[in-house]
Amino acid sequence: MRIVGHNLCKLPRPAAVRLLAAIAAFGAIQLWGIPAAFAQGAGACARFLPGSAITPPPDLFSSSGVLKLNLSYQTALDPNGNTLFCYVLPDGQQSPTLHVKPGDRLQITLTNDTPNSTSSTAMQMQMSAASGSTCGAATMNDSSTNIHYHGTNTPPTCHQDEVIFTMINSGQSFTYDLPFPADEPAGLYWYHPHIHGLAEAAVQGGASGAIVVDGIENLQPKVAGLPQQLLIVRDNQVPGAPSGPSVPAWDISLNYVPIPFPNYPPAIIQMPAKQKQFWRVLNACAGTILDLQLLYDGKPQQLKIVALDGVPTGSQEGTRRGKIVNAKHILVPTAGRAEFIVVGPKRKVSSAILVTRAVNTGPDGDLDPARPIATIQTVATVGAARAMAIPAVSGPANKQRFEGLANAQVTANRKLIFSEFSTDPGDPNEGSVEFFITVDGQPRVLFDPNNPPAIITKQGSVEDWVVENRSLESHEFHIHQIHFLLLERNGKPVPKKEQQFLDTVDVPFWTRGQPFPNVKVRMDFRGPDIGDFVYHCHILEHEDGGMMATIRVNP
Repeated sequence: MRIVGHNLCKLPRPAAVRLLAAIAAFGAIQLWGIPAAFAQGAGACARFLPGSAITPPPDLFSSSGVLKLNLSYQTALDPNGNTLFCYVLPDGQQSPTLHVKPGDRLQITLTNDTPNSTSSTAMQMQMSAASGSTCGAATMNDSSTNIHYHGTNTPPTCHQDEVIFTMINSGQSFTYDLPFPADEPAGLYWYHPHIHGLAEAAVQGGASGAIVVDGIENLQPKVAGLPQQLLIVRDNQVPGAPSGPSVPAWDISLNYVPIPFPNYPPAIIQMPAKQKQFWRVLNACAGTILDLQLLYDGKPQQLKIVALDGVPTGSQEGTRRGKIVNAKHILVPTAGRAEFIVVGPKRKVSSAILVTRAVNTGPDGDLDPARPIATIQTVATVGAARAMAIPAVSGPANKQRFEGLANAQVTANRKLIFSEFSTDPGDPNEGSVEFFITVDGQPRVLFDPNNPPAIITKQGSVEDWVVENRSLESHEFHIHQIHFLLLERNGKPVPKKEQQFLDTVDVPFWTRGQPFPNVKVRMDFRGPDIGDFVYHCHILEHEDGGMMATIRVNP
């Protein structure tokens, strides 16, 4: 929760994050093969200069059904004093894009190379090896990290996509072996740290990367052969924490090219004039909601949506063929993904720019202003390394994970409530806010990994959940391990083209005197994933502040 236009009103960050920033060291590096002279700062987590042309992250592909790699988790300070975090390959490249196919295995050995903890006491999570729940380190400290494979329908078990008890502390290595189901939808997913209490700092520090489940051309042939652009928007602290009605809650960047307040110099996307391309956009922000629009001389361009949150639009209706959804702008919540076809500007266009429109997040929300993201620079050709093409159609679409959900028998109905309360109403910075997501009829409790599950269900169940927002700021509902089908907003069915499969959805803020805003979603527990996993608000300040709970799916 923040006063609009002001980013001082944050929950207190763990002292360890500040300590990490204080002791991070610098050294000469190369970023994605670009000489250090083109990047600002130094150290493993260096960033490009404002106004740079974007470069895609390095691409790693599975072979014979396996993608195996080593990553180092590192930290540094940027020239503005912001704490950076990053995933680094042995050759020094950052945040690789991980390409797998349905049915593949992803094997990552992660080494935590951040400095040792200097905290004298353990922090929020206390686990005992005797509990049987420990995965990796037994106790959290200010160096702890792990990896969440966001949006993937993979098992919530140790060494796979388990984030409640998995902790990797400074100096430790940990191996993930993640099996992707054979019916995993082809599309864009991502990876990032998910330590409760440290998630916002890590993601705003830049620790994130894309996962692509390849094969989308077999579900939507219209993308076959198109050059693609992977666009990752991240957010970070505004240097100096200025205040004022026009100051955004966070700065943003595109593929690590900063777009800083107050002038917002856009990054540059290079593409040939009138070329059709497939853009894959990941909102890897911790707190910034995007509303994407492409403007040519001020005129909104048509965006042909191919997939949302990794699932090709219309692909789960039985035919396994995607259906294009046309839009002039796309709201992408924190952690959301949108994949769409665009056509490059004609040479006579004098201004071609990708923007995010202003998003009203409520009187207690962040300020997400309208601002440019990137200018489109027409060039004669774009090298293969900058715009790798989608392959030709290689075969029929594979069976799809969520087929038949729209008409499945509903086994349970539930209501969940977002709420927040200040423990110190006199605090001018509202820094003592507690955030809750509560099953209707249960007491409000802040997240604790040792809490019993708030919801217990069975594998094979299909449930309709109404998620209601009773606070004066927007929240972004996200659940691990599964997707849901968006059915209604505020009690009314959404248009057919919006009835898509998502893993994150925006629930707008409440206006006093009006009914509480809500969404109705259909949850799909018919898949193979059983065990304990979490659902939460994906504005990570809220998740760190307690707005998360555990669900248990029994066999």
